[in-house]
Formats: sequence, structure tokens, C-alpha cells
Amino acid sequence: MKSYLIKDTTREEREQIVADALGNIEASCDGCMPGLAEMYQAYIDGEMELRECNAAFNKGYISGHQGPERGGSCLQGL
Repeated sequence: MKSYLIKDTTREEREQIVADALGNIEASCDGCMPGLAEMYQAYIDGEMELRECNAAFNKGYISGHQGPERGGSCLQGL
């Protein structure tokens, strides 16, 4: 298995790795891909490893800071 680490890849290889993983990188289908592609720009630029990009993205969901507020039960008042 080939290494995906920055030290073992060129910028062009990293761009291809991200493109292959995300599929439709141009987002011509529904506009959802640009945000995902931006998430991996630091990896493509050689600034962060893939695992660091994924951890940074997941951090908001784990901490709850980027998610919707929970205001109580949907059954409240029944």
C-alpha cells in the first residue's frame, strides 16, 4: 500500500488522492463538494496530514460547537 504522507507524495499526487477520494471534485452535481474539497486544501498544500484534516473537521461535531442546539425533547408538551 502506498503512503499518503506529505513526505512521501508530491503536490500533484496529493491533489489526485483527494480528487479520487471525493469523486466529483468540480461539484457540478449539487454544489456540495467545494466545502469538502476546501477541507483538504491544507493537505494538498503540504501543511497538514490527512488525519489532521479529518480530526479538525470532526472536532466541531464532537465538541458540539458547530452543530444545532438541542432544546429539549420533540415530545415535549404532549
